[in-house]
Amino acid sequence: MKKIVVSSLFVVTALAVGVFFYVKRSPAPVYKTAKVEKGALVSTVTATGNLNAVVTVQVGTQVSGTIQKLFVDYNSVVKKGQTIAQIDPAIFSSQVEQSRGNYQNALANLRKARADVVDAKRTLERNRQLVKDGVVSQADFDSAEIKYEDTRAGVKAAEGSVAQTLGSYRQAQTNLRYATIKSPVDGIVVSRNVDVGQTVAASFQTPTLFTIAQDMTKMQIDTSVDEADIGKIRVDQSAVFTVDAYPEMQFRGKVTQIRNSPIITQNVVTYDVVITLENKELKLKPGMTANVNIEVMRKDDVLKIPSAALRFKPKVAGEEPKPPVANGQRKIARPAGQRVFILKEEKPVPVLVKTGITDDSFVEVVQGKLRQGEEVIVEQILPKKKPSSTGSMGPRF
Repeated sequence: MKKIVVSSLFVVTALAVGVFFYVKRSPAPVYKTAKVEKGALVSTVTATGNLNAVVTVQVGTQVSGTIQKLFVDYNSVVKKGQTIAQIDPAIFSSQVEQSRGNYQNALANLRKARADVVDAKRTLERNRQLVKDGVVSQADFDSAEIKYEDTRAGVKAAEGSVAQTLGSYRQAQTNLRYATIKSPVDGIVVSRNVDVGQTVAASFQTPTLFTIAQDMTKMQIDTSVDEADIGKIRVDQSAVFTVDAYPEMQFRGKVTQIRNSPIITQNVVTYDVVITLENKELKLKPGMTANVNIEVMRKDDVLKIPSAALRFKPKVAGEEPKPPVANGQRKIARPAGQRVFILKEEKPVPVLVKTGITDDSFVEVVQGKLRQGEEVIVEQILPKKKPSSTGSMGPRF
């Protein structure tokens, strides 16, 4: 009986010790891996900008007056030469009539001046013969000659008056035409800034009445590209962009212009890169914000790994990795390349690689011992610590 009790105590004690060490043992880490693949890799430059029509015309007025009629509104399709607004023409019509009367009066004065020249010339010729015959005095001849010259000068003055009044007449006619606002291009009315009865003043600057987008099927994006990335941009590069109105759709365009004028905002230098695109379905509207990715380099059938693999470093539960120490000072290792880790016998093993282009999700592997199909570690999942047991464990009787 005593042997049975001793054997039972021995077994229970062994089980307790085993449970104790099982609880204290650190759990094995779990690694998340991804395969090394081959495929296309596209390096892009990210930028934002706003959509605009390629040609946008601001239609104004060169004369002041009251808007009498409006013939178009927002989103109206207009043709070149079509009347889109009318300023009250009453004042301009009266100015035309007044200037026409002045012009006709000047023409009559010119005709009278020319008739006076003919009469003065006839008198001068007659007196020239009579002074030779001694019938009239030299003083009478001189008076006739002076009168002739005066009438000739009167003709010049009358001609100048005709030209002046003709100019005023034509200006009044032009102002009357300007009272009728016409579209200078084919397009769509994007904005209307006036209403019927509103007075517009063109004294100091031309007021804008309408904004017309010439062709909404062709649009452009004015993007702001950082100075660090502008050297990668080239004309005719492809671009993919999205807008908030259609988050599930991607639109394509291409770079058509890189403007050299810098845009400096709070000491940050950017450059305007113009991207043109087709908008045949008219889904895109002026002013929309576009998130653009400009394709600066593309490689097909290259070896690539996830970017997360380059950021991975093995961790020990409850510890932070430390650089090696030599002679009391921390020594920083500088490997010739970048390190990624693969799993061998359930342990992470470093592999040096040289990388190329990236698309933020994947990185090209230019050199290294990685092969297609191998798995690299992208994440380490550290299990939570098991709570330590308190109190003594032993047999209870």
